[in-house]
Formats: sequence, C-alpha cells, structure tokens
Amino acid sequence: MAKLTKKAKSLAHLDADKLYGVDEALKAIKEMATAKFDETIEVAMNLGVDPRHADQMVRGMVSLPAGTGKDMKVAVFARGDKATAATAAGADKVGAEDLMEDMLAGNLDYDRVIATPDMMGIVGRLGKTLGPKGLMPNPKLGTVTMDVAEAVKAAKAGQVEFRVEKQGIIHSGIGKKSFSDTDLRKNFDALVDAIVKSKPSGSKGKYVRRVAISSSMGPGLKIDLADVAGV
Repeated sequence: MAKLTKKAKSLAHLDADKLYGVDEALKAIKEMATAKFDETIEVAMNLGVDPRHADQMVRGMVSLPAGTGKDMKVAVFARGDKATAATAAGADKVGAEDLMEDMLAGNLDYDRVIATPDMMGIVGRLGKTLGPKGLMPNPKLGTVTMDVAEAVKAAKAGQVEFRVEKQGIIHSGIGKKSFSDTDLRKNFDALVDAIVKSKPSGSKGKYVRRVAISSSMGPGLKIDLADVAGV
C-alpha cells in the first residue's frame, strides 16, 4: 500500500460539501499549507452581478488592517515637489517621460502605479500596456491624486485593490500563512465589508452568493455565509 504524503494526509479528512465557519476554515487552510514558501491565504467571492453591465461593476480599494505580507512595488508619475514627496514616502520608481519609456520597454514589475493629474497625458499613452495588467491609474481608486505621498504610504501599508472578474468572482489575498489567525480574520472581515459596501445599483437578488478560502497551493473550503458579517 502506497504511503500517504504529508499533504495527502492533511487532505484526507476534508469534506468538499461542508460549509465551514471562517475561523475554522482559516485554521484548516493553514494546517494544509505545506509548501516550502509562505503561502498566500486567498478569498474568492462569487457575487450576483454581471460585470459586462456598467451598473454591475464592483471595484475598489481596501486597507487590510494587518497588511498583506507582501512588499508592494510602487511606481509614481510625478514631477517636482510631488516627485520628491513620492520618493520620500517610499516609491520604488518615480518619473515622467523616462518612466513611460521604461514601461513601454517592458519593465512593468509593479503592484501599483500612481500619478498626479497633470501626468495623465503621459500615462494615457500607456493605456494598452497598463490596462490589461490592471495597473492604469484611476481617480476613483485614489491612484490619480495630488497627494501621492499618502497614496504610496497606503499601498505600502497593505491597501489592496479588488475587482470583479467576468464570471462575477472577486479573488484577493488576505495575508500569508505565517499571519496569526486573528490577523487573517481581521483582514478577511475588512475585505468582505469593503466588497459589501461596494454593491452596485444594478445588482438584483442575492449579492454575495458564495465565499471560499484557500491557500496558494491548497484546495478551497466553502464558507458558511451565516458566519460572514454583512452578507
């Protein structure tokens, strides 16, 4: 008889149809995360929206109380005092035309791109480059702003963007396996609260339909919505 691996043993007791409480799921997911790296704990929310319609799009920003556990790389389009402020706030790359040319050359290893309003003429030329990667600065998300220093600090401190996909699902990380259960729960609650508050006017019927939690390399566990505040 073949010997079960450590991961196989951890999965053997799972019930694919069971609805888990949030805390129970987080504990089980962490126990199953046996990869040699610090796996990301991820949330998937299936929403009652069709994002092909403008009045059913769900998109926004949320600051996770315990951070993301990831070193966010931030690029800023700014000049003069604003460029100086962005650099002082911790931006990884600050520039104008030079930054645009660098990005057009394929250097896009950033998690967030921020710009002052006067830079949008330059940034607009990167629409086909940044758009598909979800990096295009947007005033509704606070990434087109005069207060670039605050935007950089927020990104570095654990602010994440969420956006519904074509299938009506939002995927987002809420921290790392190494986080405490308490910190992961705080981040989970903050994400859910932000998404619930972003319910679009065109959403009809039940808004939050299903929620699941998983790790980078592990299976997803279905969450009992009765244990999810606000849904």
